[in-house]
Amino acid sequence: MKILKYFLIIFIFLNSPIKADSNEALINELQKGGKLIFIRHAYAPGGGDPPNFDINICETQRNLNDEGRVQSKKIGNFFKTNNISINKIYSSEWCRCKETAEIAFKKFETKNFLNSFFSAKFSKNRKKQVIDFKKFLKNWDQKQNVIFVTHYVVISELLNYAPSSGEIVISDKNLKVIDTLEIEY
Repeated sequence: MKILKYFLIIFIFLNSPIKADSNEALINELQKGGKLIFIRHAYAPGGGDPPNFDINICETQRNLNDEGRVQSKKIGNFFKTNNISINKIYSSEWCRCKETAEIAFKKFETKNFLNSFFSAKFSKNRKKQVIDFKKFLKNWDQKQNVIFVTHYVVISELLNYAPSSGEIVISDKNLKVIDTLEIEY
């Protein structure tokens, strides 16, 4: 039993500097610019949206709770604290994404190619959204960072990666994941 405790202590001490080094490398990479930064909206309890929701009426959607709002603030603080320059911030038209962007960054624009296509009501939009996103990338200046606050299904479709709520996923212009960072709520 004592040996198990020693291994646990060694693992904790070895793992902490590795994570710190990884975060430092990630921050350095982001400070260079030219990255696509995908953020899954902050914590909004549940999954999907209620039947008959309306993307123009927040009260009909699944929204952030207080934990999600705290997480959104932490997301914004990560970029401010680490002096990571952002050219533009784009959000899905869903209220939970817009609220995440508003709390974290204040200024943002909505883009419908970032909208969820999880529900049957919007699933037919998936292919067009992917095409529209790739057209958008062709006009991206590639020198500055750009943020996309969006949904699990969009990030999963574009990057083949399954993000947690509030997770930051960094990719290059070819949509190859460089690194990720989970922001706790």
